[in-house]
Amino acid sequence: MESIINAQVPEFKVHAFQNGEFKDVSNNDIKGKWAIFFFYPADFTFVCPTELVDLAEKYDELKKMGVEVFSVSCDTHFVHKAWHDASDSIKKINYTMLADPLGVLAKGFGVFKEDEGLAYRGTFVVNPEGLVKLAEVQDNSIGRNAEELVRKVKAAQFVEQHPGEVCPAKWNEGQQTLRPTIDLVGKI
Repeated sequence: MESIINAQVPEFKVHAFQNGEFKDVSNNDIKGKWAIFFFYPADFTFVCPTELVDLAEKYDELKKMGVEVFSVSCDTHFVHKAWHDASDSIKKINYTMLADPLGVLAKGFGVFKEDEGLAYRGTFVVNPEGLVKLAEVQDNSIGRNAEELVRKVKAAQFVEQHPGEVCPAKWNEGQQTLRPTIDLVGKI
């Protein structure tokens, strides 16, 4: 299996729902920006709204960091709107909800679950050049943590802005990083 890390985001054009309106979104819309693609199995489910609301609560912080958020499921944009209209939780979402009913994006990111026609829970952080810098995929029964995602985005942005430095485990903004050199070998 080939890794998606440092691969270019696949070309796409999909319908979307955001803030009460339908729109189209393509790979051209993320050029020059940091982006998160947050795949989930389906609207009107159980773990999904808890994750999407958790991410919605971090959306303003992510926007201040220059990051756009796209949730993605294999539902249509009409189903996204119906879920938004029916659920007090989903009404809290201001980021763009991408519709992927044919699974084109899910397949492009390697998270399509063929036997169910749904996406696995996949999280992808993409840099302004359109390269995937973080990829995590997990079983659909395990929810994610938006706070940890924000930490990882900060780390990805830091190392991009500071070539030659790396972020150790549990690194948080403002903490010391490492500069891998021969002098550091065996001393950590």
